[in-house]
Amino acid sequence: MKTIGIVGAGTMGAGIAHVAAISGCRVFLHDISDEVLTKALERIETELQKGVEKTKITAEQASGARSNIQPTSTFNDFSNCEVVIEAALEDLEIKRDIFRELETACTPETIFASNTSSLSITAIAASIKSTARVVGLHFFNPPHLMKLVEVIRGNETSEHTMQRSAELVSQFGKTPVVVKDTPGFIVNRIARPFYGEALRLLGEGVASVEEIDRIVRLEGGFKMGPFELMDLIGIDVNFAVTRSMYEQTFGEPRYRPHLIQQTMVNAGMLGRKTKRGFYDYSQ
Repeated sequence: MKTIGIVGAGTMGAGIAHVAAISGCRVFLHDISDEVLTKALERIETELQKGVEKTKITAEQASGARSNIQPTSTFNDFSNCEVVIEAALEDLEIKRDIFRELETACTPETIFASNTSSLSITAIAASIKSTARVVGLHFFNPPHLMKLVEVIRGNETSEHTMQRSAELVSQFGKTPVVVKDTPGFIVNRIARPFYGEALRLLGEGVASVEEIDRIVRLEGGFKMGPFELMDLIGIDVNFAVTRSMYEQTFGEPRYRPHLIQQTMVNAGMLGRKTKRGFYDYSQ
């Protein structure tokens, strides 16, 4: 595949654009905010420079990736895209509205993918007529470093759509894993207790943020503790996924959100992107 559209230029959208551009695809990166688009291009530039400095990519590859990305504020530029990947807010109605617009703007052959972390692909696809070409492509943060991509089959997703989507993931240099359309899919379902128990331990005063993270790193062998990881992902994003899974599973206690998450979101303490979360990143 040669031409990719991406809806949403936030952390994940920018990261997926980076991955697609490095693989040689022409990328149309869409957002309704010029400011968000500018920040996305700056973020991609920073990561490309890091890649060159660490000799993971050449200066020529970085230059090619830059020229492959075209920012846009209109879906009209998606008319020739073979795949459009939606990376908007984790809100079902917002995603449905986007897919309805995409169905009008794109060709009947265009594959529509959602980077949702937890929402039902079947529910998203129900907003358009051609449900067979809707699939989930769940990348992980940061997309240019994380190898796994969940390829989620909705109830109506065609075999052609699944095959082409898995091929695209491989083209990006990632590992595709086919997943059933279930709340949280595989990775986020496994991850909920990791975050949830850490939050309960903190809330009960059993141990501090630093102690819990240090124990998980030293004794568990993880590269990051649960609070470091929530700060990286975004506490608002993590909270939204937890709420979504709790609601979709009709109040399953294992996925119950914690008051600490709600309090921090209300305070605007969202992690690295706001320079303050469980840790202080202002310095």
